[in-house]
Amino acid sequence: MSTESPPDAMSRPVGGTEYSWCRAVPGGTGVTALALLFSKPPNLSHLQSSIHKLQHSHPILRSKLRSDPSTNTFSLSTPSAPNALQIQSSDLAQSFYQALENEMNINAWRNQDNRVTENDVMFATVYKLPDQKWAVVLRLHTGVCDRTAAAFLLRELLGLFSAGEKCVDKEIAKENGIGLPIEDCVPAGKASKPFWARGVDMLGYSVNSFRFSHLEFKQPGLPNSTQYVRLQIGLQDTDRILNGCKSRKIKLYAVLTAAGFIAARASKNLPDDKWEKYSLATLIDCRALLEPVLSDHHIGFYHSAILNSHDVKGGEDVWDLAKRIFTALETAKNNNKHFTDMADLNFLMCKAIDNPGLTPSSSLRTSLISVFEDPITENSSQCHKEIGLLDCIGCASVHGVSPSLAIFDTLRDGELDCACVYPSPTHSREQMQDFVDQMKKILLGSNSSQ
Repeated sequence: MSTESPPDAMSRPVGGTEYSWCRAVPGGTGVTALALLFSKPPNLSHLQSSIHKLQHSHPILRSKLRSDPSTNTFSLSTPSAPNALQIQSSDLAQSFYQALENEMNINAWRNQDNRVTENDVMFATVYKLPDQKWAVVLRLHTGVCDRTAAAFLLRELLGLFSAGEKCVDKEIAKENGIGLPIEDCVPAGKASKPFWARGVDMLGYSVNSFRFSHLEFKQPGLPNSTQYVRLQIGLQDTDRILNGCKSRKIKLYAVLTAAGFIAARASKNLPDDKWEKYSLATLIDCRALLEPVLSDHHIGFYHSAILNSHDVKGGEDVWDLAKRIFTALETAKNNNKHFTDMADLNFLMCKAIDNPGLTPSSSLRTSLISVFEDPITENSSQCHKEIGLLDCIGCASVHGVSPSLAIFDTLRDGELDCACVYPSPTHSREQMQDFVDQMKKILLGSNSSQ
């Protein structure tokens, strides 16, 4: 599925990883939502101008995604005279969180009549909320904009919007074309794997999946929507957790995952000597590992996943388990599994989409939790206050093939702020709120000193 198109190309077929997202998004996983909450009505003229500047500077954001069901192929193209994105308006949401959930569950890429289609990859909506607040939500196809790119876009948008309010011409990063897929940027030899080893790994992934433990499924079968809960921890406790990670030379994702595994096991009231095997999908931003090295402002999907499993019994110490989780990922990365297993995991993702009956309770759950190797860091500014920005959240839908809980962690002004999304009605809001609350309790109760 890869291409030899140069980086300044304005059209090309999608790459292998992009293809798996093109298959996943119509089913409900991979609709990215970037939501901004304002205390005053946003200036729509400045907002639309800011979005158009982003589309001009990053051509992939004004591209069309072409789908041909008859050949099961997808391609990206940027028209020579593209239609500028038009901001939609809505008053259907009763809260900021409801606006976010609504956008994750609007799917412009669902093709129900098997015709060749061309769709935009980005949309924008302004919601008027009942409490004299306004939400601005960008909705993007994850296959063309991963989490790193989305965070950068959010910073650029806020910078442009703030500058527009002051009539200041702000320079932003510019790209020449729609770029190459990640497969074309992997360093030579890094993705090589003998045929027999690929077969063994594929068999291992398939067999192990039947041994994974999951949260209770409230309703079996295919979920039909994504819902959201939030995990927030104050400055002092966040600092303590980060210091605990630093002293143990591990990363934040590992202790978040450990808390999730312990909370999942605790929800089942099992005896202490009973082991359960939980699976984790860790998403790694590969930009710095590619050839050529890509910057954060290179828009596209340049993450790779590593799937690991861990045995958990009663009485686990969260830091000891976090160390095991971190060590397992580092070992996999040292063996280049983020590159060698890329095609395998993409293939299995597509197989699960085609055959949901191969997943537990036909729920399309592939792991218990997914996390990102590194958090996003965001800091508020005086400009944010001047434009009335109150809050911002970024996450993506997961009710197609995905984990039971996807964690999008951000360090916002030094405080841990996690957007946690899950499939519904596979899991209920009450169940997942209790699960996330238990994770928070474990994190707050952990002893960060060694």
